[in-house]
Amino acid sequence: MKVENAVRPAPGQQEAFFARAGTEDDGPAVLVNLLKFRERAAYPDGRDAELSGEEAYMRYGIEVAKLISALGGKFIWFGVVDGILVGECEELWDRVALIEYPSRAAFQAMISSPEYQAIMIHREAGLAGQLDIGARRG
Repeated sequence: MKVENAVRPAPGQQEAFFARAGTEDDGPAVLVNLLKFRERAAYPDGRDAELSGEEAYMRYGIEVAKLISALGGKFIWFGVVDGILVGECEELWDRVALIEYPSRAAFQAMISSPEYQAIMIHREAGLAGQLDIGARRG
């Protein structure tokens, strides 16, 4: 199994993820976010270089929480990754966040919004990479 962190989806990945959006099969969805932060924030214009990657990401987190709440979603859990019980990977993530969205269509609409696009700068300044896993009742 190949595990690769990324900041943005690979070509075709986002389209495949949202294939069920808006269909009868598009009920509540949980996104498991495994987050790896940069040591230092990396804004394109060089600002706030004294911030840690996690501090930059938290700027994003505060604002995205408002958007998630407004569409009827919720943060289920946010915590520090501190070990692996089963399996292995080369390097652990720093944090894990579980977020429930009313549907993939709602999530897709949120990430397409101008409000979301405006806060992406903090996400990208803070993240070294992440793994996002979509889940639904089955």
